[in-house]
Amino acid sequence: MANKWVALGAMTLAAVGGYWAYDANKYRIPGIVQDWREPVQPNRAIAWQQGPAAAPEGARPPNIILIVADDLGYNDISLNGGGVAGIVKTPNIDALAREGVHFTTAYAANATCSPSRAAMMTGRYPTRFGFEFTAVPIEFAENLAHGEGVGPHRAIFHDELVTPDIPPYPQMGVPASEVTIAEAVKAAGYHTVHIGKWHLGEAPELQPHAQGFDESLAVLAGAAMLLPEDDPDAVNAKLPWDPIDRFIWANLRHAVTFNGSKRFAAQGHMTDYFADEAIKAIEANRNRPFFLYLAFTAPHTPLQATRADYDRLAAIKDHRTRVYGAMIAQMDRRIGDVMAKLKEAGIDDNTLVIFTSDNGGAWYNGMPGLNAPFRGWKATFFEGGIRAPLFMRWPARIAPGTERGDVTGHLDLFATIAAAAGAALPADRTIDSEDILAGPAKRPAMFWRSGDYRAVRAGDWKLQVTKRPEKARLYNLAADPTERTDLSAREPARVAELGAMIEAQNRGMATPIWPGLVEGPVRIDVPLNTPWQDGQDYIYWTN
Repeated sequence: MANKWVALGAMTLAAVGGYWAYDANKYRIPGIVQDWREPVQPNRAIAWQQGPAAAPEGARPPNIILIVADDLGYNDISLNGGGVAGIVKTPNIDALAREGVHFTTAYAANATCSPSRAAMMTGRYPTRFGFEFTAVPIEFAENLAHGEGVGPHRAIFHDELVTPDIPPYPQMGVPASEVTIAEAVKAAGYHTVHIGKWHLGEAPELQPHAQGFDESLAVLAGAAMLLPEDDPDAVNAKLPWDPIDRFIWANLRHAVTFNGSKRFAAQGHMTDYFADEAIKAIEANRNRPFFLYLAFTAPHTPLQATRADYDRLAAIKDHRTRVYGAMIAQMDRRIGDVMAKLKEAGIDDNTLVIFTSDNGGAWYNGMPGLNAPFRGWKATFFEGGIRAPLFMRWPARIAPGTERGDVTGHLDLFATIAAAAGAALPADRTIDSEDILAGPAKRPAMFWRSGDYRAVRAGDWKLQVTKRPEKARLYNLAADPTERTDLSAREPARVAELGAMIEAQNRGMATPIWPGLVEGPVRIDVPLNTPWQDGQDYIYWTN
């Protein structure tokens, strides 16, 4: 009998141990399942569709290139400050501003990537069509919430919102009923090309080639490995404190798709690969109007640099900062190569090049000062999370050295690109976008929303409202552009006025297509790896 109980106890311990092992590693399941269903194939050459052999006679519409960096901090651009560690310069990105127009008060449409990109592609607040939260698998949201937090503030996973009504992850994207900028300019005679990050839906009907792009070389998810982890050319920097980083290294692969193909390996570092393919696509289309959406995945995690770029930054002693800086230097250099190709092809003068980032630098990277001088990070509506670079260069139309301070941002890319291309705006829906090359946007205010965290900027005044903590923060950005002095207690009438504007805006928004399953604390003034101290300001971000 004793042996029977010993055996039963051993079986119970094994079962419990097996469950614990599963529970601790279930965040790896998405990658395992995808690898089983669709193994990554070897790299294959891309045959870009060839345009006319010769340019047509007479005037033609401009080519348009939209370049978007991923999680680039405001201070990561040397034009805006010192660059990474005060050492990494971005001369090619800076040149886009100096040789065209620099919009000094431009905003991301959201403080995280997916909704910001949805706004760029549609010219609409993403909350108008239910794209309120960044698209992530449920397992990812659980991974973020599992035992995570800062100090006394723990992440919250909303099990009660996990229902059969949640669309599967591939269906989380811009609905096919939305009109994308690619569809708009394609109808005006443009050849449309997408290279890089998408993150707007992975189901076949939501992928770029089904949303107006003639050709798409895509990272469909929110990120990808820039090199295989064990590549001899890779210099890696992991973030052991960050659950997002843990999920990425476990599940994402060094892989792309082309027009909905099976996954295949990229050629070399992802930044180099995208730039090389962009140069080939420009060559293929040099004799016809084209729209190219070039969406780099750098400097989003995983932090991976090439050995050569890392070696050039020996003056940066911190390994993680050095890898991050090397990624930015590489991206800047490759943007310079794309610009050189326009000159070599003889189409530089008549090409509108737009540069921006999807949101501010990330708090989880562990590096202070990425968004200096502004407070806040990605996943906050402080200026550091939503103040975005916006440069437009078009020698035939825009005078070099132009600088404008009017409030604009991602929302206005759609109408500006459409106007340059001679494309019509959709007439059957509200379009929030305005053509800013024709003059400042006329809207009275700009809004942001992610769950119960909401913000508005009207004139020089900005109000942020949070549920956790339950608080209103009011700033006069003319006098206090870095949001150091909260005036809400002194200006209750203005708080009420701006709060009413937020409520009025919300009444026109749609129910989210999928819920925000996780709420996590983000400290405003320090990165994730900084020890907690009582009194640190924070917000809870819903996704």
